[in-house]
Amino acid sequence: QVQVTESGGGLVQPGESLRLSCTMSGPISTGNAVNWYRQVPGKQREMVANITRLDIASYVDSVKGRFTLSRHNAKNTVYLQMDRLKPEDTGVYFCNTKWFWGQGTQVTVSS
Repeated sequence: QVQVTESGGGLVQPGESLRLSCTMSGPISTGNAVNWYRQVPGKQREMVANITRLDIASYVDSVKGRFTLSRHNAKNTVYLQMDRLKPEDTGVYFCNTKWFWGQGTQVTVSS
């Protein structure tokens, strides 16, 4: 019954921006910790950002200063603002809360 859905991915050129959304629905509380992972074929899945129940955000070094996490509790949605994108940011981005996962959204950064 719980559903996690990512959206907002796409194809952009280096230096451009995207905003990813993670919307949670069904019998799940708002304000849970939420994690964003990036999956690249042939590479280890990597956590790139997470936000705690107290809205404390953290990021891997490779995205610090460029990615920003925020939350809209009324919509039970978490946003990942991605600025000054680089080709290395390319991958499928997954949202996770508790043991629930979304289907992923593709982000491609290419000139």
